[in-house]
Amino acid sequence: MTKQQILDLYFLDARHKLIELAAFLDRVERADGKDDFRLEAFRSALTKLDGKKMNKAKNVLLAFSDPTSKPIAKATVKGACGAFIK
Repeated sequence: MTKQQILDLYFLDARHKLIELAAFLDRVERADGKDDFRLEAFRSALTKLDGKKMNKAKNVLLAFSDPTSKPIAKATVKGACGAFIK
């Protein structure tokens, strides 16, 4: 597809998602309490969207991923939480 075709097909959906992300951040920032590792990972992932670098999706995914290669002896949480706990 051409850029024009991609924009015609996906722009409104992407716009909607971006507004939803902005609303999420507004809610989090208005709330009392401290940031945690998830918000830190989220903000890091947002920086991967800046500019014209390639592989944005890969780099966003890696911002949430565990960079270690050595297995841990015991799980510290009961389930997935969507971001790496540093």
